[in-house]
Amino acid sequence: MSDKFDGYTVEIFLDEDDDWLARLEEMPSISAFADSPEQALAELEVAWELAKESYLANGEEIPTAPSRRKYSGQFNVRIDKRLHRALAIEAARAGLSLNALVAKKLAESSI
Repeated sequence: MSDKFDGYTVEIFLDEDDDWLARLEEMPSISAFADSPEQALAELEVAWELAKESYLANGEEIPTAPSRRKYSGQFNVRIDKRLHRALAIEAARAGLSLNALVAKKLAESSI
């Protein structure tokens, strides 16, 4: 199946001025207004194509949608040393590694 928006999530809603707004959720600056959801979606398709042309014309790569990127499962986060200490103590009390505790907390708070 062809994906007109290259993996980006499309959001369509009626705004406070009663115009339909279609935008790429991960790139909200790429958007289009119209009188109907279908027209807004068609206009968004045009806006996305123009944005991609602009990236290429400026020698830039077209950004890859988060849903299409490859992830290693690792990232570093800098936190306050007091929070680090509190998490390490909590992990020890729970019999978990600090990494396992943080992964568990992140999983519980997302989706």
